[in-house]
Amino acid sequence: MDSLMHRILDISPVWVYVIVTLLVFAEDAIFIGFIIPGETAAVLGGVAASQHHVVLWAMILLVVAAAIVGDSVGYEVGKHLGTRLLGASILDRHRGRLDKAQDFLARRGGWAVFLGRWTAFFRAVMPALAGTARMPYPKFLAYNATGGIVWGITFVVLGFVAGQSYEAVAKTVGRTAAIVVVVLVIAALIVWKLRERHREQTLEQRYEAAHKPE
Repeated sequence: MDSLMHRILDISPVWVYVIVTLLVFAEDAIFIGFIIPGETAAVLGGVAASQHHVVLWAMILLVVAAAIVGDSVGYEVGKHLGTRLLGASILDRHRGRLDKAQDFLARRGGWAVFLGRWTAFFRAVMPALAGTARMPYPKFLAYNATGGIVWGITFVVLGFVAGQSYEAVAKTVGRTAAIVVVVLVIAALIVWKLRERHREQTLEQRYEAAHKPE
């Protein structure tokens, strides 16, 4: 944690704002979320704010704006290129999850846009799927903006609280104990992510088995 904080503090505040904003935007707009979860960038922005390296309210504002604008760009991409994009062979390995996302959108409509923001894969593809499905943009924007506001505030503040809590624990019981706590939390998150990934792989395998040529 010390190393992470030092690295963040070594970066100019302007670049912290720019990098976090671009990562959040890119995840929603161009599917980079398959590789880099936007919430990681938002949390790190919050950690930087906890060290007074950037301003908390400014980071929240930028993350929320990037989330809403990025989703809107993804919506337009889906509206104009959705059919060709979803048929691309590069997405074949994600076909099972894409079908699940499309089914979720068909069943929940606007709520799928809001709820999809809380899962990395859905967050990356849901805007384009909404555009492909020709969801009316005002309806999409309402759920997109609500989700972006709640999600942005949640993850930036989560990073801020984590940074503040680490400093408080470090001052009380020492940095070694604080690092142990952080490691345990990270280990729990890794286990959760691995279980989530296992469920996704199982879904993909079921899809491939169901669509395997006779």
